[in-house]
Amino acid sequence: MMDTTPEEATAFVQQAIPILGAMGIRVVEAGVGHATVELPAGPNGNHFGVLYAGSLFTAAEVLGGIVPQATFDLQGELAGFVPLVKSAEIKFHRPGIGDVRATATMAPDDIERVPREALANGKSEFVIEAEIVDGNGTVVATTRAVNQLRKLG
Repeated sequence: MMDTTPEEATAFVQQAIPILGAMGIRVVEAGVGHATVELPAGPNGNHFGVLYAGSLFTAAEVLGGIVPQATFDLQGELAGFVPLVKSAEIKFHRPGIGDVRATATMAPDDIERVPREALANGKSEFVIEAEIVDGNGTVVATTRAVNQLRKLG
């Protein structure tokens, strides 16, 4: 996903994980060490008019795959490695109303360490923290996930 447009990145993630297309998740930005997705309210509302908690979680969790795809050369030097989530925690701060954006970052130290460690050991762990905000900039939820870049096969 390195050097792709947001539209190409959206098509990639929706093809790889079809439920993301049904949810309407769209990649807004993806670059080295960061990414942002948008989650529309329409298909993600619940029975009392706010965003479904599982949809909020999914918007943040998928960033654990998008950030490494945009950060590491998974088609070249790290071919065969995939990002996997090991654990994740979400804290809900306010009800999500309307469209929201989830933005995640990876620590600069992890950007340097993970490829080196993965090549040496076949895997490497890293943390992705995300913040989900509504259209008014209000923080709806925050997440912290432990992920792993791992060689498959």
